[in-house]
Amino acid sequence: MKTRPKIIISTLDAERLDSLVESLPSNAFPGRDELETELMRAEVVDPQDVPPTVVTMNSTVKFKVESSSEEFELTLVYPKDIDASGSKISILAPVGSALLGLSQGDEIEWPKPGGGVLRVRIVEVTYQPERSGEYHR
Repeated sequence: MKTRPKIIISTLDAERLDSLVESLPSNAFPGRDELETELMRAEVVDPQDVPPTVVTMNSTVKFKVESSSEEFELTLVYPKDIDASGSKISILAPVGSALLGLSQGDEIEWPKPGGGVLRVRIVEVTYQPERSGEYHR
């Protein structure tokens, strides 16, 4: 697998995600180890210092998955915020975990449950709470 791109997350997201992962049984979701690894390697910054092109929690992001010619635009959310709209993706979903902390233009290979990898590329961060001055969401 290629070297993964640098990721940046806010202190608020880091605290909430650490708590979420710790609260779940070790076998609760297949990508737990990968998400924990990403959280450990992330550059953690204050919310107001997050660059405007970085995918944070509650960001809406356009991205492509290499195996599909389709472009997606979804909001990265905590599991409790998933609804039936189809416009959100959980941080616990493989693609959701892959998106966290990436910047526009970044590409990452992410393990799929059951084998193989997803290649995900960030096209655009269309909404980011920090960019809008929302630091305590």
